[in-house]
Amino acid sequence: MTQTTQQTLLKTLKELRLSGLANSLDIRLSEAAGHRLNHAEFLELILQDEIDVRKERMIKRRVKQAAFRELKTIDGFNFSFNPSVPRKTIYDLATCKFIRQAKDVLLLGPPGVGKSHIAQGIGYQAIKNGLTVKYRSIFDVVRDFMRDEAFAGQDKIMNKYLKPDLLIIDDMGIKPLAKRSGEYFFEVIMRRYELKSTMMTSNRPLEEWGKLIGDVPAATAILDRFLHHAEIINITGKSYRLQNRQPKPSETNNPQPDKKTSQKTCNENKE
Repeated sequence: MTQTTQQTLLKTLKELRLSGLANSLDIRLSEAAGHRLNHAEFLELILQDEIDVRKERMIKRRVKQAAFRELKTIDGFNFSFNPSVPRKTIYDLATCKFIRQAKDVLLLGPPGVGKSHIAQGIGYQAIKNGLTVKYRSIFDVVRDFMRDEAFAGQDKIMNKYLKPDLLIIDDMGIKPLAKRSGEYFFEVIMRRYELKSTMMTSNRPLEEWGKLIGDVPAATAILDRFLHHAEIINITGKSYRLQNRQPKPSETNNPQPDKKTSQKTCNENKE
């Protein structure tokens, strides 16, 4: 291929917005000549380059849209730290079969045991499988609806919660929610029920959700629908955050005296 022909081809590829193909053209032409590839083999290579570039762009775009708190992966999770985490179950969820079946998942356990990591890791895996994901803390959900209520924009925000293939609602149970939260929460769960998958994390038992939401009937209705097709995963054990916490100098160099020692010192000072 002459240099003029190659330049014309590159210009055509850019006009067609085939940047993946254009970026690898020089390498693929050399490879075709060196390995004596036929036309079909050469075409297969350059088209795969374009597919790979488009897939990478799609993943980056959907990760940004998902708005993860942190970009986590399932392979990066330390299963040996808390043996109560069911490795096989988590990897089964990472196949995203439950999303295609419109089933739900609830991760229960105390703070720091890895619930958010697992949820975001599965969300990232879903994106890599061509699915759409939305990540929000329960407080983000409430704020979104309350803010848009003031501007009559509830339909718009509701569509954002109904559209993704997987909705992840994190941090349920950290503290009680604002008034009317149960109404918004219930509508999201009800309208996604048996249509799209929802994954939630909570550090409080289910029987306390009525108190957290401030609306026992709403909490009952939410759990009735959400748990119907949900897989519940209970996680116990130590906190990752406390494990990695560095002790303060005062905790290591200046230990606090016990009560008896303090009392003795106080009595001696009086004497």
